[in-house]
Amino acid sequence: MAQIKAKTDKKQPRVIVFSTPTCAYCNMAKRYFRDNGIKFRDVDVSRDAAAARDVVRRSGQMGVPVIDIGGKIVVGFDKPKINQMLGL
Repeated sequence: MAQIKAKTDKKQPRVIVFSTPTCAYCNMAKRYFRDNGIKFRDVDVSRDAAAARDVVRRSGQMGVPVIDIGGKIVVGFDKPKINQMLGL
């Protein structure tokens, strides 16, 4: 079991999902990460004004989801781009 865990933890970039609770694509992205064993931090921009400003600064977008993968931004639930960035 430890071997499997170490393998999934190996070199995974930091993943942050900027989302809102009512966003269907946000929920799909988070479900996708959970289903694939990808650790991520969820930031609810509807409750955190500073995070909302930060995501606009990082992405130039006011919509969600905005996904930060190792410092690189993906706007929307772009599964092919996410897979490429995570090496899936």
